[in-house]
Amino acid sequence: MKIAMLGHKRIPSREGGVEIVVEELAVRMVQMGHEVTVYNRKGEHVAGIYEDSKNRKKSFSYKGVEVKTAWTLPNKSLNAVVYSFFATIRAAMSRAEIVHFHAEGPCAMIPIAKLFGKKCIATIHGLDWKRAKWGGFATRFLLYGEKTAAKYADEVIVLSKDVQKYFKETYNRDTLLIFNGVNEPEHREPKIITTKYALKGNDYLLFLARLVPEKGVHTLLEAYRKSGVGLPLVIAGGVSHSSDYAAKIYAMSEEINREAEQLHTDQKVILTGFVQGTELEELYSNAGVYILPSEIEGLPLSLLEAMSYGNLCITSDIPENTDVIGAYGMSFPVGNVEALSTMLKEIADNMDVLRKQKTYGKEAIANFVLEKFNWEEVTKRTIECYESKK
Repeated sequence: MKIAMLGHKRIPSREGGVEIVVEELAVRMVQMGHEVTVYNRKGEHVAGIYEDSKNRKKSFSYKGVEVKTAWTLPNKSLNAVVYSFFATIRAAMSRAEIVHFHAEGPCAMIPIAKLFGKKCIATIHGLDWKRAKWGGFATRFLLYGEKTAAKYADEVIVLSKDVQKYFKETYNRDTLLIFNGVNEPEHREPKIITTKYALKGNDYLLFLARLVPEKGVHTLLEAYRKSGVGLPLVIAGGVSHSSDYAAKIYAMSEEINREAEQLHTDQKVILTGFVQGTELEELYSNAGVYILPSEIEGLPLSLLEAMSYGNLCITSDIPENTDVIGAYGMSFPVGNVEALSTMLKEIADNMDVLRKQKTYGKEAIANFVLEKFNWEEVTKRTIECYESKK
């Protein structure tokens, strides 16, 4: 089968969940004997990844996947729209039998591909128009893409029961629920993180995601400060669009560190910026607790990864998070600083006792998530979806 995918920024990359999903699916589909072309977006997107994007060839092969680069404008508010248009035109004029659109915005171009007789699959990674980083035009474009997917896509894939319910109630559109997957992790001893941040293992709290408002980093920082917990808080994540918000997070972190120094407490916020590779694996491998206080999610891949390492996880109680952790993690009312503060203190004071409980042991958490969220099964079901629409 000949397949085209678009809607991500680029592969290979860990710039966001969409990029990870496209790479995982595309590579596995090639291994199954299919021909897959993905359309990367031209330009730089996340702080910390610059030279790589400048030196990247316009067309290249990555693990058997044909990667092509679609032109776009450097303007933040228009680059996704222009990219989606040109990527769709190229996919529509290609030999692809299936064009798979990822995320709401690019779905606005589905009618173009349909004019060329293509079967179109849309994966809704989350209700993007709700995210705080978008302005008026961008929000309208994303919502239009959502409506277009509901009306014209041959199949709409969603990642959570909550979004599935939303599509049914809003558009009377039946959707296909396929969770994301997670890979078997590579456990690492603390080396890089010891040298760079003086972390020795099981002695820090970890947040790992983009620094954007909907991830709730501000809630975490306020709760951490209020809790008085002496473990360092590691904030690992790049900046995407919301640079004003990132500046706010950096300022809050500096204030906490200054206050801790004045009061001679052990609180400390460590801002790592975007991380990947061995450093990322070390952070996951050696965290005491992973925290995801997000207000909006699709299906959070960072949470799946944290659990695959056996981390004890605290999340906000939005369905997209609680559906992942089940009985193997803890949740607090979204946006509730007081509740998160209390939870942080209780966990820090009782870590050894909690870890002895059946559902909070490292092995139990890792086994649960690896069995439930499997990339091989995700790929198999996606291919079955394609074949049913040919």
